[in-house]
Amino acid sequence: MKPAKRLETAAVQAALTKIRAWNPYDGDAWLDDVADALDDVPPAEDAADELAQRLRGYLMQLVGIAIHAEAEKHDAAVTTLITRAREAREMELPGDYLKTINPLRRMGWAVNELLDALVAIGSVKQPDSLAQRPGSTL
Repeated sequence: MKPAKRLETAAVQAALTKIRAWNPYDGDAWLDDVADALDDVPPAEDAADELAQRLRGYLMQLVGIAIHAEAEKHDAAVTTLITRAREAREMELPGDYLKTINPLRRMGWAVNELLDALVAIGSVKQPDSLAQRPGSTL
């Protein structure tokens, strides 16, 4: 195989890998997971690791969106929220289930706050569940 053809094949493979790993933005699903992390009743022990993985993914996407959109130029607080999101994302879940609740809540709050900030400045679409319905008095 020619070197140019190999580079082209490698580029296509890299693009396909990224497409397969991509999770589209679904603000309502994100808010459901945030609610699970912040609820008075903690998530089931067998669901905690999976919830943490999803929250970490949301934090990665939100930080990427914030940086790409230069959100800190629109809202100075975004810089702090990005830092908090990165710190929460890097937290390791302890082996003890009861000790996993605090990191899950920190991740949940970080997702919630950064998502709110990005919605407020128009960098992310507001989740449908939060949109005011026509004729609603809320």
